[in-house]
Amino acid sequence: MNTLSGKVALITGGAAGIGRATALLLAREGAAVAIADMNVEAGRSVVAEITQAGGCAIFEPVDVTRAEDCKRVAQRTIGQFGTIDILCNNAGIIRRATILDLSEEDWDQVMAVNVKAIYLLSREVIPQMQKQGHGSIINTASGWGLAGGAKAAVYCASKGAVVLLTKAMAVDHGPQNIRVNCVCPGDTDTGMLRNEAQQLGEASNRFLSDAAKRPLGRVGSPEEIAQAVLYLASDASSFVTGTALVIDGGGLAGSV
Repeated sequence: MNTLSGKVALITGGAAGIGRATALLLAREGAAVAIADMNVEAGRSVVAEITQAGGCAIFEPVDVTRAEDCKRVAQRTIGQFGTIDILCNNAGIIRRATILDLSEEDWDQVMAVNVKAIYLLSREVIPQMQKQGHGSIINTASGWGLAGGAKAAVYCASKGAVVLLTKAMAVDHGPQNIRVNCVCPGDTDTGMLRNEAQQLGEASNRFLSDAAKRPLGRVGSPEEIAQAVLYLASDASSFVTGTALVIDGGGLAGSV
């Protein structure tokens, strides 16, 4: 449909899961895509898939918790494509534990990847968006950024921070025509979801079956979350900013 023709998107965590699905979808819609991830092999594979389909993409190995890496990928994207219209702060990790069982190292790592990275990369990209007079930033939060969950203390804390950071950024940068929103996925069939089962010592099939206990009776797919990101990246959402868009099959529908 080419709804993003002429646009440039930078996507963190773009080598797998929701990030990969988002990169492929935005490329199909006409955007040039820069993929940032620590997984070099997987990142290059996504680029190859996009270019073989006639799209335009680059990969940059990035640790999103390092300021110099965030600066490098922003500069390379602008140098390669001339601008950044869309920033998807998607990189994220999870550690399933209560406060009592969580190490200080794990706390720091989750907060760095899930929250600090948004600050670091947005700080590099927003000046370009201000210069060009527009931009759309989409942060990946979670349903657990709006409601608590068992044995997920630091993950819930980090994703709750993403929701309010998104709103604060929307207030600050709306006057420059920069929209800032976040998506709040429910359980989605990704490697990270299956890794949660391992962390909790549960069988993968049983864990996924329990995760499907929501009104729509299933977990989501990365492609379904990517469709929501596309909406927020496109002009279809031109009057939408500061929103936490829940895509969870009704999982939070019964919550207060």
